[in-house]
Amino acid sequence: MKILAFETSTEFCSVALQLEGVAIEKEAHAGQRHSEILLFMIHEMLEKAKLTLQQMDSIAFGAGPGSFTGLRIACGVAQGLAYATGIPVIGISTLEAIAQKIDKQKVIVALDARMGEIYHATYQKVTNHRWETISPPILCLPQQAPTLSDTDSNWHGCGSGFDVYHEELSSRYCENLQQIHCNLHPHAKEIAQLALLRPRIDPANATPVYLRNKVALKENERQL
Repeated sequence: MKILAFETSTEFCSVALQLEGVAIEKEAHAGQRHSEILLFMIHEMLEKAKLTLQQMDSIAFGAGPGSFTGLRIACGVAQGLAYATGIPVIGISTLEAIAQKIDKQKVIVALDARMGEIYHATYQKVTNHRWETISPPILCLPQQAPTLSDTDSNWHGCGSGFDVYHEELSSRYCENLQQIHCNLHPHAKEIAQLALLRPRIDPANATPVYLRNKVALKENERQL
């Protein structure tokens, strides 16, 4: 199966091709320039692999949670390419993609959501590219992250939330954490890997996962 994947939910922009078990990838620090460079990176990646978009079996994208603008870009590009070619799409959780980065059985993922909050989920590995969701993705304060049983140890923490709110999350999970993995963000390579075992959908049904509904309001308004 040939999968084109891309991820734009953070300040990074990444593209990957999953080709019969072999992945090639590219990443750039985009800042706010995702819309300027994503299509160029896709074209460059396909050209490098000597493939055309029409030869892809599916298009996978990081569906969120993450940057509101970044998620709209990823979903919009996936839908545009899919409509133009008739190729189905697959939306993959950015939190699950971070968990996929580390080869551990039990993972707590916390992604910095700004405004003092995190996107949070916990996963347990089933197979190399399959995860069981233990607690689903939510938006919360670091000090209010879902707890685990005091006897439930050997968990690994990862994601930018652990970088920004290290003290709060370390204290929250002091009885559970075996290790914290720093400086991890979602990447297209893991999006492509997870997409291998996911059902493909019509592009009309592709939607971003925002979690934070009041994205246009000020901080004090979000408390209402």
